Amino acid sequence: HVVRVLVEMLAPFKGRVYDPCCGSGGMFVSSEKFIEAHAGKRGDISIYGQESNYTTWRLAKMNLAIRGIDAQIAHGDSFHNDRHPDLKADFILANPPFNVSDWWHASLTGDARWHYGDPPQGNANYAWLQHMLHHLAPNGRAGIVLANGSMSSSQNNEGQIRAAMVDADVVEVMIALPGQLFFNTQIPACLWFLAKGKRTRRGEVLFIDARKLATMISRVQCELTDEVIDRIAGTVAAWRGDAGAGNYVDVAGYCRSVTLAEIAQHGHVLTPGRYVGAEAVEDDDEDFVAKMQALTEKLGEQMA
Repeated sequence: HVVRVLVEMLAPFKGRVYDPCCGSGGMFVSSEKFIEAHAGKRGDISIYGQESNYTTWRLAKMNLAIRGIDAQIAHGDSFHNDRHPDLKADFILANPPFNVSDWWHASLTGDARWHYGDPPQGNANYAWLQHMLHHLAPNGRAGIVLANGSMSSSQNNEGQIRAAMVDADVVEVMIALPGQLFFNTQIPACLWFLAKGKRTRRGEVLFIDARKLATMISRVQCELTDEVIDRIAGTVAAWRGDAGAGNYVDVAGYCRSVTLAEIAQHGHVLTPGRYVGAEAVEDDDEDFVAKMQALTEKLGEQMA
C-alpha cells in the first residue's frame, strides 16, 4: 500500500522508470500493474534498476522475467558503481535502506551527484536523495520512502543540504506516514516527492499528515486502505491542478500548501505536523469538571 501511494501519485504511464536500490523489483511490478489498470500498454515504460545484494538481484531478475516485464537490472552498489551513469529518468520510485552508516568511501568526495552539498559520511539518506535528483530528467518526478529523521535532521550538513534543496524548489510534496507500516522496521517513515522543473505550484510545498489515517490489521501492523490512498492521491492531483481533480483547499490537521519563505522561517524543517495544524474539534458542551472526572475514572479502569 505504501508503494501504491508512490505509484498513484507519480502515475508512471510512459517513460523511463528507475529504482537505484530495487530489491526484488516490487516497485516495477506495481508500476506495470498501474499501467494495465489504467488501460495503458505494457512496454510504454522502460525500466532501469540496480541492486547491490547478489541474491536479491537474481530474485529481481526472476520476479520481472516470470511476469514478462523487460527491464535492465544491474548488479552493484549505486553509490560506488553506478551502472546507469547517464540515465535521466522520468520517474524514480525507491525505498532505500534507512540511515545506512557504512556507505561512504573516499572516492565519493566531490562527486557530481552532491549538487546540494556533501552528504554526511555516517548516514546515506541525503546521498540517496541527491543520487535520485541527479538521475531525474528535466521534468522528472521521484517518490522516495525515508526515515522520519530525514525531514528535520541538522547533523553533519544535512540541514544545509535540505535547505538548498528547498530553496532550489525541487521538493514538491512531503507526507508523514503512520507508524507500524513495515514488517522489517519500527522506525517511523515518510514520503519525499521531488520534482525537476515543477509544472505548477512553483515556490510552494504540499504537506500531508497521514499519521492518523491507517487501519490496524493486527496488533503490530497497520495499512493504508484504498480509500485513504485515493484521498491522498486526489489531494495531490488537485494541488497540482490536474484536469478533473477539482479544486485544492487546505484542511486543518491533514494538508496545507506552504510557501518556501515560511519553510525557511521554520529552519527548513519538512515535518508535515509543523505546518498542517490541528484538526478542528467540535465542542460537545459537556461540563469540564464532569468530563475530566469521567475520563479519569475510565483511565483508572483501563490501567487496572
